[in-house]
Amino acid sequence: MPRRASWFTAVAFLAAAVAAPAAPPTDADMLAPFPHPKGYVAPKLAGPVTVDGALTDPAWDAVPWGDPFVDIEGDRRPAPRHRTRVKMAWDDRALYIAAELQEPHVWATLTEHDAVIFHDNDFEVFLDPDGDNHVYGELELNALNTTWDLLLTKPYKDGGKAVNAWEVTGLTTAVKIDGTLNNPRDTDTGWTVEVRWPWAGLKELSGGVPPKAGDRWRINFSRVEWDVTVENGKYKKVPNRPEHNWVWSPQGVIDMHRPERWGYLQFAEKPGEAFRLDPDWEARDTLHRVYYAQRAHRAKAGRYTANAGDLGLTRPAGRVALGATRTGFEASWLGANGKAALTVTGDGRIGRE
Repeated sequence: MPRRASWFTAVAFLAAAVAAPAAPPTDADMLAPFPHPKGYVAPKLAGPVTVDGALTDPAWDAVPWGDPFVDIEGDRRPAPRHRTRVKMAWDDRALYIAAELQEPHVWATLTEHDAVIFHDNDFEVFLDPDGDNHVYGELELNALNTTWDLLLTKPYKDGGKAVNAWEVTGLTTAVKIDGTLNNPRDTDTGWTVEVRWPWAGLKELSGGVPPKAGDRWRINFSRVEWDVTVENGKYKKVPNRPEHNWVWSPQGVIDMHRPERWGYLQFAEKPGEAFRLDPDWEARDTLHRVYYAQRAHRAKAGRYTANAGDLGLTRPAGRVALGATRTGFEASWLGANGKAALTVTGDGRIGRE
């Protein structure tokens, strides 16, 4: 055991050396143009799925795996040391999510529903069906299949509150461990996750359920991974060491609660359909950069501005209109007809006029 404990400690310290914690993001960190997030095309299931965590139902065979997870900050940080990937499908009743997490030492401690699950290694889903950045859902689960489902009225940075009492109607989750749980004496392969999220469990988030083929929602996935060592035959998190955050579509900053940077889920009738880029991405990204620039301007000058030149942003000429008061602002993307097509408000909500 001492030799294995020393091996764990060496790995933990090596991981810390290449993934030192970054400072919390500021509004000024969000002003550069952001690339189009990742997209995934989810086909309709061709057959039934039993939610048991095994992912062995034939219906899953035709559903492709998405790209492996990356660090939450993207290429600025080293690639994750363990592979994580997801696949998605749907039918007339629910959204289905499968995840595969490679992990040589699977552990979990939390057993109470709605505990703060990311204090263990976990898998997380973030879902905003209408893509307006407000009223979105989050689901976390650990290797014991202990879950935390919560509704966010809006992002924390905008004063949003987590509604822990929210329960996803009809939610079914399952975990299967390829190895042993909480046993440092062997090497595991990892764990797999299966989620059935009924459309009835999304009614608070969107009126557009069930979706139709061709619809697109905003979604992202996160994996929280803690560095551990072994003491007295048990896993123990390394003290004063921040977690690693591995995600499907990079956020650019260490904060999952920036829904404007989540990936896209596109619904399709059959496998093989190509993902379509969001034709509004330039407008959305520009308006979100104006939103952050307004916040930065107010922090410095004590007020919002109706003069786009005060914000110091590079933006398409004649496409952004601003309005501001002492307590708020609106920024609109103007269409070819000169009328507002999309608008973002001071609390980060974006939507069509």
